[in-house]
Amino acid sequence: MLVLTRKISESIKIGDDITITVIDVNATHVKLGIEAPSAMKIYRKELYDKIKSENILASSLSVDEFTKLKEVFKRDD
Repeated sequence: MLVLTRKISESIKIGDDITITVIDVNATHVKLGIEAPSAMKIYRKELYDKIKSENILASSLSVDEFTKLKEVFKRDD
């Protein structure tokens, strides 16, 4: 892991397209500003981990389970 020290208003670059700037620092939080291409998805790590685990769970469903889900959604229409 690369560890950098930055002050408020200082930035780091990741490649040519991503800039991370320290916006504010207090006793327990750091506020970061991220400039990146709009097509790039940026998530908090805990949300990314949740999405990843849900995708793994969804990919392990059987065809029968998808058929049941399809029927449930048909009833709601």
